Amino acid sequence: MTEPNQPDEPAESGPPPWRPDTVAIRAGRTPGDRSLAPVVWATSTFVTGSVDEGRRMATSTGSTQFYSRYGNPTVGAFESAIAELEGAEAARAFASGMGAVSGVVLGLCSAGDHVVTQHQLYAGTQLLFQAVCPRFGIDVTFVDATDPDAWEAAVVPGRTTLVFAETPANPRLDLVDLERLGGIRGPVTAVDSTFATPLGQRPHDHGVDLVVHSATKAIGGHNDATLGVVAGSRELLDWIWGFAVLQGANASPHDAAAGLRGVRTRGDRRERQTSTAARLADVLAADDRVVEVRYPGLTSHPQHELARRQMRLPGGLLTFDVGSAEAGARFVEATRICQLATSLGGPETLVTHPASTTHVNLLPEELAAAGITPGTVRLSVGLEDPDDLVRDLLEALAAATG
Repeated sequence: MTEPNQPDEPAESGPPPWRPDTVAIRAGRTPGDRSLAPVVWATSTFVTGSVDEGRRMATSTGSTQFYSRYGNPTVGAFESAIAELEGAEAARAFASGMGAVSGVVLGLCSAGDHVVTQHQLYAGTQLLFQAVCPRFGIDVTFVDATDPDAWEAAVVPGRTTLVFAETPANPRLDLVDLERLGGIRGPVTAVDSTFATPLGQRPHDHGVDLVVHSATKAIGGHNDATLGVVAGSRELLDWIWGFAVLQGANASPHDAAAGLRGVRTRGDRRERQTSTAARLADVLAADDRVVEVRYPGLTSHPQHELARRQMRLPGGLLTFDVGSAEAGARFVEATRICQLATSLGGPETLVTHPASTTHVNLLPEELAAAGITPGTVRLSVGLEDPDDLVRDLLEALAAATG
């Protein structure tokens, strides 16, 4: 059975800080603005009042009413909300999660630099490290994400510029010890926290420098926005901002407004999705037709205690193995409520066969290093009735293994 995580402890003295769910509702609002909904500044260009004003905005970071590749008020509101939720000084939004990841990697690293990352990664990020970084003379070392000692051991003093982790990792939900990662001194540390969202964990609280999200997923939460974001110190974000302006992967104001809407409903969605995911994990773990179930809320997860220490809730994602590529394909094609799609975090429950979709470009040895088997299925739990989802999964299992 799953176990509930411990609630946040209240402050010992002084006025209590807002809880994350309250911050999600209140963050990203302009003081004095009477609109409850985000105002969409659907413009690429702004009128400049004078030459001096134009010069000032063209030579400073974070201008939100100069040119929308530099910044935009709607996008700025989304950035402010994420920064506040993460406990960070600043944030920069991008047109996608990969825009954010590449903005961090290529914005901070140069030829001759060294990066430490993990075997268990979203395949797009892994291909960036494997195929793009070498073209720019950036060396990359891959380690086992679950070995806390491996990260620091791989750092080359004076040469390692970036340590980049993903936790929980796609798709098997392996975890990185955030306390140990944040304690590494020298290189910039960054965590892709897409699966957890700021309401699930806050890597910045553990000393991690940068937090990355594909806000397309659970932050946006409705499968109608493509969006990425990075949060951290203002000094680091100013540096990344300079590269991002040249990179051009800026977020649209429409997607930023959708992201703000998603932020404001994320608390309730995460509670519901976590509750349903816990039930589905229990059902699947008890079924002999399932080889393995990976869910941080299950005591059988090898890093369950770490999840309890660093995550507020284990979330709405789980992964399981149905034994073979054939069974995996039959399963994801047999579900009726669960939709076969590669995204996650939205209101619809989605199933994915990673070996043939999200991680199809990886070699067999790379799949093995990431723990992805031919029968691995990833399930992103939505908001449907849990009883209906249980029935759908059991019927698909019967079709896949019968």
